Amino acid sequence: MKISVILNPYSNRWQAKAALPQVQQAFEQHDCEVQIHETQAPSHATNLAEQIAREGDRTVVIAGGDGTIGEVVNGLYRVNPEGSLGPVGIIPLGTANDLVNNLGHPLSIEDAVRIIIQGKTRHLDLGKVNDWVFANNSAVGLEPVVTIFNIGMTRLRGVLRYLVAALRAIQSKPKWNMQIRWDDGEYDGPVSLVSVGNCPVTGGLFRMAPAADPEDGLLTFVYGYAPTRRAMLSLLPRAISGAYVNDPRIHQHHSRAISIRCQPPTPLQADGELRSETLTEIQYSILPGRLELFCP
Repeated sequence: MKISVILNPYSNRWQAKAALPQVQQAFEQHDCEVQIHETQAPSHATNLAEQIAREGDRTVVIAGGDGTIGEVVNGLYRVNPEGSLGPVGIIPLGTANDLVNNLGHPLSIEDAVRIIIQGKTRHLDLGKVNDWVFANNSAVGLEPVVTIFNIGMTRLRGVLRYLVAALRAIQSKPKWNMQIRWDDGEYDGPVSLVSVGNCPVTGGLFRMAPAADPEDGLLTFVYGYAPTRRAMLSLLPRAISGAYVNDPRIHQHHSRAISIRCQPPTPLQADGELRSETLTEIQYSILPGRLELFCP
């Protein structure tokens, strides 16, 4: 088996770099021909994935976190925008590893490699927001504000960093007016958050789209408005369990497409990475069954 590993050394605050020898050894123990490509900058993983896919004779394995997965998937999408992407393997080296945890895959390097070698796959949906494809989650409004605060914190690590970032975002009390349109509904009015899930959990512990299923051919999205900081804070613990969608201010729907117009401009995150800070028009769509992923 010819393997090309795209490894993001920055994942989990540079801790992923130390895993490189272990990743290489795990594949070599299975007599694989392995090449490891370390990313050097943002978007490098996208360019590497595109290059490897165009050469066409090696299996792509992603070693990193959710942002790295997103970049690689977009590189593959550039090469094959209409067909199946993969098969792709994942070695989870990120902070939250949301996609892997949502799918119930093991977290150890050895187990991840064993899954890839065994060769069993499943096809997952992908979401698309404007011109970017995502595997796990995307959002406008409050959630990417959390991402902005998260980027700015250097001392905290792990899930605690996401939680503190969420508290800081709530303290800033952001608000937008949005026109939201989906397959069988619409909403015009004030909004605090819009979270679009291919899978339920993001940020390591927040079940933002609790009814999401990455194999149902639909996006699951949640929108709502909390007018005060106290109201936002009251939703936070319930967002961890997913029970916040039972609050009358929060609405969960399924749709193949979502259109959003927004004022003032909103930031946008996809798979935990900030894609823009100033958008007024956002288009979401589903790409059913497009990602072929090695699975247990």
